[in-house]
Amino acid sequence: MRAGSRGVLGVVGTATDGVEMLRAGLVEPAVALGWQVAVTLTPNAGRWMRANGEWERLESLSGLPVRDTPRLPAEPRPHPVVDCYVVAPASANYVAKLATGIADNQALTQVSEALGTAHVPVVVFPRINAAHARHPAWEGHIAALRGAGVELVYGADVWPLDEPRQGPAVRELPWATILGRAAARTPDTGLP
Repeated sequence: MRAGSRGVLGVVGTATDGVEMLRAGLVEPAVALGWQVAVTLTPNAGRWMRANGEWERLESLSGLPVRDTPRLPAEPRPHPVVDCYVVAPASANYVAKLATGIADNQALTQVSEALGTAHVPVVVFPRINAAHARHPAWEGHIAALRGAGVELVYGADVWPLDEPRQGPAVRELPWATILGRAAARTPDTGLP
């Protein structure tokens, strides 16, 4: 499968609220905008998406295998080279590990490598609550990611933080803003 007119969008989902809407909220709109989408999930997000049937739907939509484990050295790469990564939703755990260079699963390894690769934009939406943001290490994690050039979809203007277990039961993630930030960081080649 050749890349879409915008190129290849690497979508990474983590085990936090909202990941179950990854296909409808982010992958379908990205495909409609001309991206070829390659989805990677953290191991727990992979378990969630298999259990709710979204794994197969994501593979069908993208035409690529969904990943949540690394390949063996002799196996071919299942995804094409990515032009831009979007991590959404990103759990507090994922953000902390990415900021400190811990790459202990495929989803972290791919994005960690992208942070050290010139001209591969990374957009991250931290799906956190107010308690996560008050943790003494949190602002350092955000500063480290900003220092690495990560485009953070973060702040009261896009995602006001609720106290744990006090927000609405269902809350739509800012998918359009997330995808818009990725589109702004990459050129549209205009290829058919």
